[in-house]
Amino acid sequence: MGKTGLALGLANGGAVGAGGGIISADSRQCYKELNIGVARPTAEELARVPHYFIANHSITEKVNAQTFAKEAQEAVEKIFRENDLALLVGGTGLYIQAFLEGLDDIPQIPEEIKENIRNAYERNGLEWLQKQVKAKDREWYEKGEIKNPHRLLRALEVVEATGASIRTFQQGSRMGTDYRVIKIGLELPREELYARIDTRVDTMMKNGLLKEVEGLEPHKNEKALDTVGYRELFDHLEGKESLETAVAKIKQHTRNYAKRQLTWFKRDPDIKWFSPEQLQEIRAFVSGAF
Repeated sequence: MGKTGLALGLANGGAVGAGGGIISADSRQCYKELNIGVARPTAEELARVPHYFIANHSITEKVNAQTFAKEAQEAVEKIFRENDLALLVGGTGLYIQAFLEGLDDIPQIPEEIKENIRNAYERNGLEWLQKQVKAKDREWYEKGEIKNPHRLLRALEVVEATGASIRTFQQGSRMGTDYRVIKIGLELPREELYARIDTRVDTMMKNGLLKEVEGLEPHKNEKALDTVGYRELFDHLEGKESLETAVAKIKQHTRNYAKRQLTWFKRDPDIKWFSPEQLQEIRAFVSGAF
């Protein structure tokens, strides 16, 4: 059983005496053009419990953590009008954080600054990027994720645009949720997790993932498609590598992504960890928290 199966079991089983709706905190399942490659719940599963933030945006739209936080808030309010339990399900940590804690009030960064910095990074590499941030935002550099290019780029963009450290904006007040929150994490032994990933990728290929990607070729430059399962098959369709190599890369990149997800969520001491098969124990834990 995975996240979807567990969420359906909790919602249908009434962990606190009533069913609930499910909000997908997955940054890819919100795109209506993506199905097989993002493991979207089946039509039958979607019909069993009300779902939100699934297949409600196009890959041509700009969707981010702020979009999710706003729509998740609206969904929770709707769910609570009739139910006692709302389930936020998914592995996009930034989206979950945005909803629960709010977003930092960082000013809009001009696109020209973003483009100049990213072009320079592509020419000069990570070490150059680290030196730039160390020189211009020492406050962030001393405690930030200095091996994470995304974080470094963001810090450099902010200081170039505003003249102030990104820490200045991160220390401001943030609007979050005041709901009672119970956090549950699912964990498997690494070998079993990797075996499940390999099986899932093989199943996706059998179910027509390559055909799905072929249909999206006209949109391959959309940011939403620069993601695992799609970019590897685009490379195959462009003749850059064999189908066998592309599938192997999907498996490896998915394993890498799963590892990063686990690292993100393991930093949260409020998460109670379970095996995916422990539905009764999880239901008891949720019920006992009310």
